[in-house]
Amino acid sequence: MEVLLEVEPELEEAELLQEVDEEEEEEEDEGLRELRELEETLSRVRIAPSAPHLLVQKAEGDQSEWPVSYRQNSTQEKLLLAMADNFRCQYAHLYPDRKPLLLCPVNECGVQKFVSTTLRPALLPYPELYHWQGCASFVSDFLSLEPLDPPVDPPHKLRSPTWVLRTQRGTCFEFSTLLCSLLLGAGYNAYCVSGYAVKQMCLLNQSRQECPLLKPQVKEELEEQKQDVRKYSVKPPRDLQSSFEHRQEEKRQEDTRIALLSKQQEAQRLQEERECPPPDPLLGLRVHCWVLVLSGNREVPENFFIDPLAGHSYPTTSEKFLGIESIWNHQNYWVNMQDCRFGCAEMTYDLADPVKWEYLLCGSNQSTLLIPDMKKHQEAEKEEDEETEEPKVFEMPPSWVSKIHISQEDMESRCPGGTKLIQYRTATVEKFAPYLLKDGLVTRLTTYDDLQCHRYVTLVPETERQMDFYSHARADGLASRVETPSEITETFIDRPDFLHYRHVVYGKRELGEMPNNPEQVQRPIQKVVERFHRDRSKAASEDVAEREFLLSEDRIQVTYHKEEDRIIPAWRNFIKPHDAGDSQNTNAFTPQMASIFQVDPFKKPCKNLFLYKTLMALMKEEENVLMRIKDSEKEVRAILAARQQEESAVELQISIYNTARNEKARCHREALQHLAEEELLRKEEKELDVLAPFLARLGDPESLTQQEVLQLRTDCLAELKQRLIDRANLIQARFEEETQELQQKQQWYQKNQLAMTKDDEDEYLAYCSNAMFRINILKLRLSRHKDKAPQKYLALDEKLRRDPRLAHHLW
Repeated sequence: MEVLLEVEPELEEAELLQEVDEEEEEEEDEGLRELRELEETLSRVRIAPSAPHLLVQKAEGDQSEWPVSYRQNSTQEKLLLAMADNFRCQYAHLYPDRKPLLLCPVNECGVQKFVSTTLRPALLPYPELYHWQGCASFVSDFLSLEPLDPPVDPPHKLRSPTWVLRTQRGTCFEFSTLLCSLLLGAGYNAYCVSGYAVKQMCLLNQSRQECPLLKPQVKEELEEQKQDVRKYSVKPPRDLQSSFEHRQEEKRQEDTRIALLSKQQEAQRLQEERECPPPDPLLGLRVHCWVLVLSGNREVPENFFIDPLAGHSYPTTSEKFLGIESIWNHQNYWVNMQDCRFGCAEMTYDLADPVKWEYLLCGSNQSTLLIPDMKKHQEAEKEEDEETEEPKVFEMPPSWVSKIHISQEDMESRCPGGTKLIQYRTATVEKFAPYLLKDGLVTRLTTYDDLQCHRYVTLVPETERQMDFYSHARADGLASRVETPSEITETFIDRPDFLHYRHVVYGKRELGEMPNNPEQVQRPIQKVVERFHRDRSKAASEDVAEREFLLSEDRIQVTYHKEEDRIIPAWRNFIKPHDAGDSQNTNAFTPQMASIFQVDPFKKPCKNLFLYKTLMALMKEEENVLMRIKDSEKEVRAILAARQQEESAVELQISIYNTARNEKARCHREALQHLAEEELLRKEEKELDVLAPFLARLGDPESLTQQEVLQLRTDCLAELKQRLIDRANLIQARFEEETQELQQKQQWYQKNQLAMTKDDEDEYLAYCSNAMFRINILKLRLSRHKDKAPQKYLALDEKLRRDPRLAHHLW
C-alpha cells in the first residue's frame, strides 16, 4: 500500500500531462480543421468563364519578332501574378455578386501580364504631346475602335501600347492604356479606370452631340472707357420722356423675351423628345475604360475624366459615367468600395482611404491628395527615421513594354489611312493628313439641316446654293445671292439708287426645252420683286419702296414708302398694253389700265398723261431689270465654271524647307550630292599614282637607282606624249571624215538640184547645218588639244621632279 501510495502521485501527474497534451492536440486539430474548411470553401468558389485568367489565348503573329519580356515573365512578375490570383480569389469569395476584376489579361503573345505593368510612361519629343489635350486628341485620331465582345464583360486580352501604335486599332482599354502612358510621361497623375458608361460613349457614337466647332466662341468683353468728368461742362439737355412709358416699354420687352424664351425651350424639349434614342437594354452593364486625372500635378485644379475614344474631357460628376469597378496606374491597383448606384457623382478619389479604395500592394497607398509642401515634410520625416529599419514591401515590377516611339510620319498622318470622319448631330467633320489631298485640305466641316445628314454637292447651275460677296468691292453693291431651282434672291448694300433686295421667281420650262445649254434656253421669269430704302430727297408718296413686275400677268405694281403720319402707303397698279413695244402710240393706253391709291384725300388725282409716262418708264425699267437678271445668271455660270476649273487644277505649294515632299528642293539636294560625289572622285583621280604601272614592271623595288629613275621619267613622259599624239590623230581623223562626208553630200546636191523637192532641200540644209556644227566642234577640240598638250607634258615633268621617290636623283 505504501508503494501504491508513493506511485499514485506520479500516476496523477502523468494523467494530467496526458490530458494537457490531448487538449493541445485537439486545439491543433481544430485549427487544422478551420484551415481545411477555408481551403475547401475557397476551392468551391467558381469564377465566371469569361475571366481572362482561365482562357488560353493564342499569340498574334510570330513570337520571335517580339522581345523576351513580351514572351516570358520575370521572377517578380510571376510573384505578382500569384499575389493577384490570391487577391482575385478573396475578392470573388467576399463579393460573389460583383463582376470579375481585370487583373491579369494576356498580351499579344498569349502571356499573362498584370495590367499595371502594361503601362509604360513615355515623354515624346513633340510639344503637342506635353499637354493632356494634345495626347487625347492624338490617341482619338490615330486609333480605330474595336468594340468589346461581349459588351458587358472586360476584355480577355490587353495588348501593349507598341502593338496598338503599330496596328492603329484597339479596344477602349487599349486606348486608355496608351493615353495613360503618355499622360504619366508628361507628368500628370493619371489612372486607367474600368467601369460602366452609356451606350453612346462605349460605341463612340457622337451623332447626338453638338459639333464643338459650331459652338459660339466667347468673346472677351472690352472694358468701357470711363468718360472724363470735367469740372466745367455744359449740362446735357433735360430728358422729357415719360419714365412711366419707359418702364412700361421695358416690361413689354421683358414679357416678349420671356415668352420667346419659353417658346424656344418648349420647341427644344419637343425636338429632344423626337430625337431621343430608344432605351438601352444594357444600361449600366456596358463595360468601358477611360482615364482619370487627379489634381495636384501639372497645376491641375480639380479631378476630371478623359474619354480616350473621343478625346474629350468630362467632370467627375458627369452622368455619362455610371460606375467604377477599379483603377490602376504603373505603381498599384485599387478596387472601388463605394456605392455607384447613382453614378460617379458622389464618389471621392482619396486612394489612401482603405474604406473606399482597397489596394493590391501595400506601401503604395499614400494619399494622392496631399499638398506638395506636406509631401516634402513627410519625406523629411522619413529621412530622419531612416535609422529604424522597416520590413521591405513588394514593389511593382518595371513595365514589360518596350519604349514607346511615334515617328514624325505618324504624327503628321494622325488618322488611320490619313482620313477620319466624325459625325455629329447636324454636322460632320472630316480630317485629312497634311499633303494627302492635292488641294492641301486638312479639315472639312459640313453642316446639315436634317438629322439624317443628307448632302447635295453640285456645281451645276439652277440648283440650291448661296454665294456671299464683298459688297464694297463690287460696283453694284451685291452682298449675297441665294439660288434655288425656281428662285433667286439678291441683297445689296450702299447702292446709289437705294436698292437693297431683288427676288426673281421662275416658271417651269416646257417639255421640249432641255436645260443642257442654259445660255440658249432661258427659264421663263414669272415675277420680279425689288425693294428700296428711303430716299430722303423725295417725298414719301413719290419714293418707291417696292415694285413688282408680274411678267406672267402683264402687270406692274408699285408701292411707295409710308409717310410719317400715315399707317398705310400709297400704291399704283398698271396693266401693260398689248402693243407695249410702240411707245409713241398713246391711244393704246386707257384709264382702266391704271389703278392708284393716294393716302392724302385732298391731293389732286393723277392725270392720264402722267400715268402713261409712269407706265412707259416702268416698262423701260422692266427691260433693264431683265437684262440685269440675265447678267446675274451669266455671272453665276461663270463663277461655277471658274470654281470647277480651279478645283480640277489645284497645285499645292510645298515649303522649300520640307525637303521630303518638295520636288524642287529634293532635286536640288540630289544635285548637290551628285556634285559632291563627283568632286570626291575627281580628288581620288588626282591622287592616283602615275608611276604605279612603271614600278610594277620593275617589281616594285623599295629603292631606285639613278639609272632606273631616269628610265622611269623617260618612259612616263613618252607614254603621255604618245597618248597626246594618239588623241590628236583621232580628232584629226574624225575631222577629215566629217569634211569628206560633207563634200560628198554637196556633190550629190549639185547633181540632183533640179529634181529635188522642197522637203529634200530642207533636209539637205539641215544636214549641212549639223555637219558644219560638228566640223567646227572638232576643229575647236583639235585647237585646244594642241594648245594644252605642251602644258600637260610640262605639268607631268614637274610632278615627276617633285615626286619624293625621284626628286633625289633628278635635282
